[in-house]
Amino acid sequence: MLENVESSPKRTYAPLAANENREDYSLRFAAHSFRRWSPFVVATTALGGIAYLADFAIGASIVLSYGFTSGVLAILAAAFIIFVTGVPIASACAKYGVDMDLLTRGAGFGYFGSTLTSLVYASFTVIFFSLEGSIMGQAFKLALGIPLPIGYLLSTLIVLPFALYGMGAVAKMQTWTQPLWIAGLILPFVVVAIREPGKIGEFASFGGTEGAGSGFSAIGFGLGMGVALSLIGQIGEQADYLRFMPEKTASNKRSWWGAVLAAGPGWVILGALKQIGGGLLAFLALGVIGKAEALEPIAPYLEAVKPALGPVALTFAALFVVVSQIKINTTNAYSGSLSFANFFSRVLHKHPGRVWYVLVNCGIALALMEFGAFGFLNKILGFYSNVAIAWIGAVTADLVIAKPLGLSPRYIEFKRAYLHKINPVGFGSMVVASAVSITAYFGAFGSFLAAFSPLLALLIAIVGVPLLAVLTKGKYYLARPNTVSGPDADAPDLQATQKCLVCGDDYELPDVADCAKQGGAICSLCCTLDSTCHDLCQEPGKSPVMLPMPTARASE
Repeated sequence: MLENVESSPKRTYAPLAANENREDYSLRFAAHSFRRWSPFVVATTALGGIAYLADFAIGASIVLSYGFTSGVLAILAAAFIIFVTGVPIASACAKYGVDMDLLTRGAGFGYFGSTLTSLVYASFTVIFFSLEGSIMGQAFKLALGIPLPIGYLLSTLIVLPFALYGMGAVAKMQTWTQPLWIAGLILPFVVVAIREPGKIGEFASFGGTEGAGSGFSAIGFGLGMGVALSLIGQIGEQADYLRFMPEKTASNKRSWWGAVLAAGPGWVILGALKQIGGGLLAFLALGVIGKAEALEPIAPYLEAVKPALGPVALTFAALFVVVSQIKINTTNAYSGSLSFANFFSRVLHKHPGRVWYVLVNCGIALALMEFGAFGFLNKILGFYSNVAIAWIGAVTADLVIAKPLGLSPRYIEFKRAYLHKINPVGFGSMVVASAVSITAYFGAFGSFLAAFSPLLALLIAIVGVPLLAVLTKGKYYLARPNTVSGPDADAPDLQATQKCLVCGDDYELPDVADCAKQGGAICSLCCTLDSTCHDLCQEPGKSPVMLPMPTARASE
């Protein structure tokens, strides 16, 4: 055994990276001592992120393109798939205190393999930030006459204060704005139900604006489902909050599971209803404002509430849109910063702080808005869903198939010190599934598989993970055993802490590795940022370092 060598800290982090009130454990396991919120508060915060109105635009686009029958069935089928795949991901993130990136590392992708999914996830937050920001810009133009380019800039700047200050500020904002948002969400549908109940029956026979017809079309169903499935990456944003769930105990078991299911996969239930509602509002406003404006949520929303609110309808509609977009784009900016930080920390071995990546995320999204990304909504989301669903399918397959069968470790290992750079099980399954489905999407295998290419990606990923796990005998999941905080570790209390010999701070055991180079404990972030060790701890013949006994409990 190597002896523990006491040494003075060698690394000091930039002030922004060292401030955990802003940093929010962005690149590491969320310590139990930081998870001070109740399950209800965490769930409320997470559900605040689904206030987006892109659901209205997505639903309107699907129903107007493919008709009521095919469109609504497509929305419901996509919601079912998103819910089923979201349950294991949400529960794993809440149980292990990890975000989507850390979960992906330990669920079959490896340390560098998950950098690809970090970019996929980051692109999800950027795309949807730009779509939501575009909707807010449209509201500014309609209500205040502000030109779209300036409105896009304002919609970006307005979310920065919340996203920069992390979970504490986000939780307060989401809680305070929830009553207004809920009232604004249900108002147009109450007005329609009271004043024009017969219109709902007409909506059920709507055949779309592109000649799809009121009957069922398999191609229309597949294409619509592909657009709706682009939202499958939303589970990552939910997980970014669920990692702050308190530890599950006998006393909070019911509330814990209720919060995880509601704020994890449960978002898609309301999401699907919003998509169908968006289709209804677009249908009702179609003859008044035309198709182009019917696809912009603010215009059909305004037409629906006018009879009830009269002269204040425009003000209320604009306020509802702005509140909704602040709620969701704060989440997009926050989650995007986590993804970009995870990606660049592994590639560059540097971490200036999460808040800098908030600016990166918002800057790219603003550029997309200015280039008119909203006008290509269906094409952008239809293409993106092929990659996103391959990733989510591979992670889900590892959690529900490989781990229960013993083909992969029964816990989530996310630290560089114990992971291979690439795990061909999840990474390979995702790459193959994405390549085949994108090829199908562009028509190489005919129109039917082009329409159902996301389902093809999901099937290949789910089958590929256990198959590759068997073929590789699971040997690419762990580069060496984790004797510090793994399931076979001797430590009786994972909330106990160890001092990192590199930065000098105390960290709970799940966030610590035994480092051969330092001759003692190293935290996961210092391990990530080390560019000189060349994974010395994973060399054949190296013995694990004997760490001193933990000195304190994080909860004390």
